[in-house]
Amino acid sequence: MNKKTYMITSGALVLAMSQLLSYVKFFELPQSGSVTLASMAPILFFPLICGPKYGLITSFTYGILQFVLGGTFYHPLSLILDYLLAFGVLGITGFFRKNLKTFLAGSIFAMFLRYLCHFLSGFIIFGEYAPAGQSPVIYSAVYNSFILVEALITIPVLVILYKKVLPRIK
Repeated sequence: MNKKTYMITSGALVLAMSQLLSYVKFFELPQSGSVTLASMAPILFFPLICGPKYGLITSFTYGILQFVLGGTFYHPLSLILDYLLAFGVLGITGFFRKNLKTFLAGSIFAMFLRYLCHFLSGFIIFGEYAPAGQSPVIYSAVYNSFILVEALITIPVLVILYKKVLPRIK
């Protein structure tokens, strides 16, 4: 199998795994957002193997899939921030491939960027849902903190994947 075919096939498998894991939800928020069974892990791990180019393509595609297969359309900017960019940034882990420490730092940074995308969307688009007297900035920061919980579930999975799966692939 040539390299390009391997990358495309692997990317499709990663997309399928992440999409399936995204359906295993521990809880779901009213205006979208949920904590899942480490659905970001395959998307964050894939660029470690295939590099940033295929990682970014795959993570951006995952954002499209998340929207098409269950996303909610509120506003065009929400589509960009909550789906295309929020999931698209996860592919940057391909730039952090040196060792486990840099991979985890890159993964945490990628998840922070995802949080930032959701935060901006929450502040700009959903600020009107903030309770009376509460700042839309605080509302968005708290509402989107579900990403922190998702990250706490995802990080140990990434460590296991790095230590147990990566040596068998490379």
